[in-house]
Amino acid sequence: MSEVCLPGTDPISATLPIAAEVVAFVQESPSIFTLRLRLVDPDQRAAYRFVPGQFNMLYLFGVGEVPISIVSDPQDETLIDHTIRAVGRVTDGLAKLREGDQLGLRGPFGRGWPMAEAEGKDVMIVTGGLGCAPVVAVINYVLMRRQHFGQLTIIQGVKHSDELIWRARYDYWNSLPKTQVLIAADHGGTLWPYHHGRVTEVFDQSQGDPANTIAMLCGPEGMLKAASEKLMAMGVIEDQIYLSMERNMQCAIGHCGHCQYGADFVCKDGPVFAYPQVKAFLGMRGI
Repeated sequence: MSEVCLPGTDPISATLPIAAEVVAFVQESPSIFTLRLRLVDPDQRAAYRFVPGQFNMLYLFGVGEVPISIVSDPQDETLIDHTIRAVGRVTDGLAKLREGDQLGLRGPFGRGWPMAEAEGKDVMIVTGGLGCAPVVAVINYVLMRRQHFGQLTIIQGVKHSDELIWRARYDYWNSLPKTQVLIAADHGGTLWPYHHGRVTEVFDQSQGDPANTIAMLCGPEGMLKAASEKLMAMGVIEDQIYLSMERNMQCAIGHCGHCQYGADFVCKDGPVFAYPQVKAFLGMRGI
């Protein structure tokens, strides 16, 4: 069994999928669902560890595999949650799974969010589209360890109002102490209760202290660039901005080259990067 050493934790196997069982299937929207998985082998279940921001490769026999962010809490030692949009052959197949079905899992892979560094600071989460999935684990992590963190600001941007999922969850988060939720849609309907316009237009409403803020961003690359520049203009320190980069990851161990980003590979050197590491490449074609 081939293994690789990755930041935060080691995968049980870097190359061989292990069996995982679907414990629950949750339909979040017409095209988005959550798979709650449990490793079948008790020893593998006990050995599995991850940090927020890492991902697994989910393998469907006879179809293929895809990288999917882990959205559950790392202290949950039995269940591993993945929120998925059905957009292709493999994800369409995963959408047909139900409780009791099995699939293959490799991981966890990659470098996660800097949760230790975030302690004692205000935390700002900025996401675009389904970009919320890679930071759900961060939000849950902070809320379950509330005394270790300052103000939590969750900012979600979508192109169209009907793309927003988890409205009830956002309302719940917004009701919690020291927690603020700001939502924007480029195109909101007549009954849209949140901001109409670009997500960066709500940044100034944040109640956090920019000088003591660590920001974690994920979503389309254009949004990441614009949001990072807005945060720095507000006073957030450049090296306190972290981005989760999206690339076509096929092997997850840096061998195939599909996710190369400059000199780095998103699968093993990321997907989370400090802004100074990638700022020169943001928005650059062919990178």
